[in-house]
Amino acid sequence: MGLIRGDVNVASLSEAISRADKVPAASIVPAMPIARPGKVVCLGLNYVDHIKEGGYEVPVYPALFLRCQTSLMAAGEPMVRPSCSERLDYEVELMVIIGKGGKHIPEEEALSHVFGYTIFNDGSVRDYQRKTHQWTPGKNFDSTGPIGPDVVTPDELPEGAVGLKIESRVGDEILQSATTSDMLWSVARTIATVSEYSTLEPGDMIAMGTPPGVGHAKTPPRWLRPGETVEAEIEGIGICASPIVAEEDIAHTEAAE
Repeated sequence: MGLIRGDVNVASLSEAISRADKVPAASIVPAMPIARPGKVVCLGLNYVDHIKEGGYEVPVYPALFLRCQTSLMAAGEPMVRPSCSERLDYEVELMVIIGKGGKHIPEEEALSHVFGYTIFNDGSVRDYQRKTHQWTPGKNFDSTGPIGPDVVTPDELPEGAVGLKIESRVGDEILQSATTSDMLWSVARTIATVSEYSTLEPGDMIAMGTPPGVGHAKTPPRWLRPGETVEAEIEGIGICASPIVAEEDIAHTEAAE
């Protein structure tokens, strides 16, 4: 957070990193980009073809919801299929990390508030999502939302992170494949919209919605299964890979220890 707020001297940090002992990348265990983000705001419907496959009307205002802390975890950690449902779905998404806070941020200034971009897999338990008009239950099961592992600063990507290939897959099976140019609400417009009602703070994160190809829209539905590893990839940012485990298997393992 100190780096995001500007409390850390970047030149000194770079020098310290250059002097540090080198370790193999494979030995590094990723952490959450922000250990405890203040707000995680998510767009539910931001790609037209995904809106259509879900049976929704194209909205005139973004469909926004929040994710809580316990639903989130670092890339590489297991996504947990809950014991009460087999309908765990995947959603690869571009995620924005806010660097400079503010309220009533003009759209033309919004990109200056971005610290960086990362990857989010908005794991969704579909039967619980559809129980009511509010999506909160299906979007907030414990350990269903991996984030990371890399954060890329805006200078390394096209303005607003447009035109990037965005894809999810299990092994050789491509589940979703699109481009961030297909987003209805751009990063700048989304930041401006969210800041109309809520003060954005450094370390807040905004998930930019998912493209078509989600599991519940396939025939037959394609749910994530224990033993699989789902990969969410965005061009120029990296891959967020997560093994799938069943909640009941975790409970059995913990009981045996």
